[in-house]
Amino acid sequence: MLPWEGDLAGRLDRHTVDSELLRGNPLGDPHERPLWVYVPPGYDDGDERYPAVYVIQGYTGHVAMWANRTPFRQTFLETADAVFAGGTPGCVVVYVDAWTAYGGSQFVDSPGTGRYHSYLCDEIVPWVDARYRTLPVPESRAIAGKSSGGFGAMITPMLRPDLFGALATHAGDSLYELSYVQDFGKAARALRAYDQDILKWWADFRARPAFTKPEDATLLQLLGVSACFSAREDGTPELPCDPRTGAVRPEVWARWLAWDPVRMVPDHAAAIRALRAVWIDAGTSDEYYLDLGAEAFRAAIAEAGLPDDRVRFELFDAGHAAIDYRYPLSLAWLAERLAR
Repeated sequence: MLPWEGDLAGRLDRHTVDSELLRGNPLGDPHERPLWVYVPPGYDDGDERYPAVYVIQGYTGHVAMWANRTPFRQTFLETADAVFAGGTPGCVVVYVDAWTAYGGSQFVDSPGTGRYHSYLCDEIVPWVDARYRTLPVPESRAIAGKSSGGFGAMITPMLRPDLFGALATHAGDSLYELSYVQDFGKAARALRAYDQDILKWWADFRARPAFTKPEDATLLQLLGVSACFSAREDGTPELPCDPRTGAVRPEVWARWLAWDPVRMVPDHAAAIRALRAVWIDAGTSDEYYLDLGAEAFRAAIAEAGLPDDRVRFELFDAGHAAIDYRYPLSLAWLAERLAR
C-alpha cells in the first residue's frame, strides 16, 4: 500500500463555518470551525439528491485528524471514498468538528464548554442541506462515530429524531459504571501531586508539552467530561468523584448517569423504535469495557422495541484503538439502508 495521499473518486470540500451558537463559548474556543463535506462519484454529473451521513470524532479528536495517515492503512477519507467507488449507493458524508480546549465536547450543550449539540443539529445540518443536494428527512440522514463520537451517535437520534433516523456507534461511551468509574481511583492518586486540585494539574498541563506525564490522559478525560456533563452554571467543572479518595459523589455522578445512552433509551423509546438502521460494534478486549456497554445498549434498544432486522451488532477481537477499519463497513451498511 502506497503511503501517500491518493486521488478520490468523489470530491472533498473543505469549508469554514461561522457559528453564532459557538460565539462567546465558555472556553473561548474558535466560533469559526472547519467542516469537510464529501460528495460521491457522479454527484457533479446530475441533479440526484443523496442521503447524508454525519461523522463525529472521538475525544481529543478534531476534523483534520481524518486525514492522518498511519502505516499500511488508508485514511477514512479514502476508505469511505472506496466504499462508493466500489458501487455502494452514494451518500454525502459530513465530517463535523467539535473540538474544545479540554479536548472534546461530547456533542452536548453545557455551560462548561458550549452549545455543541445545538451547533451540530441547528447550524451544521441546515447549512449542509442548503448547500448540497441532500434528502433533508430523518430517514435519509445518519450519524456515526467512535468512542465519544459513538456516544454522540447514540444520543443524537434519541434527542433529535426529527433530524437523524440511523446511527453507527463504534465502541461508544456507555454503561458508565464500568467505562468511567475505573479511572476515579487513578485520578485521585495522580492528584496527590497537585494538592488534590485538578485545575492545578490543568495549569501544569497547559504549561508544558502535552501528554508528557503518565496521568495526563486520565485527568484530561475526567476534567473534560466533567465540563460536559456536570459543570456548574458558571461553567466550573464539578468532578463526579472525590479528588482525594476517588469515591463517587452521588449527586454529581447522577448527572453523568443521565447521559449514559443505556439509561437514556427507556425515556426515548419512541425515537428508538423509529430508527431505520443501527450499527453497534466494539472490541472484546476494549480497555473501557465498551464491549459490555455495546451489549447493554443492544439489549436496551431491543427492550424498547426496535426490530432485530434493523440492527447490526458485532463484537470483534480488538481493544479500543486501531479499529478504524470498521468505519467503512458501517458506512456501506448505512448507505444501503437510508431512504432514497
